[in-house]
Amino acid sequence: MSSDKLITVFGGSGFVGRQVVARLARQGYRIRVAVRRPDLAGHLQPLGGVGQIKMIQANLRNRASIDAAVKGAWGVINLVGILFQSGQQRFDIIHDFGARAVARASEAAGISRIVHMSSIGADPKSDAHYARSKAAGEAGVLAAYPDAVILRPSVIYGPGDNLFNTIAGLARITPIFPVVGSGTKFQPVFVGDVAEAMVRTLEDGKGIYELGGPEIVTMHDMVEQAIAVTGRNRILVPVPAALARVQAMFLQMLPNPLLTVDQVKMLGHDNVVSDTAIGEGRTFDGLGISPVTMALILPTYLERFRRTGQFEQFVR
Repeated sequence: MSSDKLITVFGGSGFVGRQVVARLARQGYRIRVAVRRPDLAGHLQPLGGVGQIKMIQANLRNRASIDAAVKGAWGVINLVGILFQSGQQRFDIIHDFGARAVARASEAAGISRIVHMSSIGADPKSDAHYARSKAAGEAGVLAAYPDAVILRPSVIYGPGDNLFNTIAGLARITPIFPVVGSGTKFQPVFVGDVAEAMVRTLEDGKGIYELGGPEIVTMHDMVEQAIAVTGRNRILVPVPAALARVQAMFLQMLPNPLLTVDQVKMLGHDNVVSDTAIGEGRTFDGLGISPVTMALILPTYLERFRRTGQFEQFVR
């Protein structure tokens, strides 16, 4: 398939963005990747043909840069998001103000299609700042562009993820593994499936979709499965929420914290596709996508955490 349509992807150099850009390129779109540091996004160019993928500098705090990024585009995808606050990177700025700015700029430029990535758990009444800011961003996008598509994935995994790579990395150095939110339910979704949903809804989608994988598992289950893939035996110890908050108060002071108080709050709520979304067909099924299982994907990128890496099967 080839297309002369230009798609602007905000945050296209990140974990999800790389997959989205790759799929758009395979579909023949021209792609403009809007990022804060274009000089650090050169790894995306080999994903497409000569001149198919171009970088442009954009900052969600600077409306002029957003206007320049969407100018002449047919569609816009906004993937920008953060997991914790640091310096000028604040939830309200990135998830709310930035999302509104992109939607308003897109509406003003006459963009035909907008897809915005949010998260399952987005809730204006949540006790977690992350979830409230995601909900505010959704509201802002739909107010500026009522026909926008909102995608709400559960926890996303795949090569380069923060969750399973961190679990496997910690399991190498500690015989006892503390598990925060041990009983909280998730519906882990492969990054490739999320990217496919992005591309499909770009052409033909409307409303809010909730994206979850084929399995509903607890945090304990996810930690156990990740450690099993690395071939290690570890004792999993549930951490009470009150103790986790105290630990998070100190950990969130680190430049790249393993845990924050806001994340502890999020771990107090299940993160799965709602019955309403299932009933209304606003899921992977409604998009004709069959999501893959963790058992199929995790071994493909966690093998490096095994004692002898990919050669473990040959070691006796």
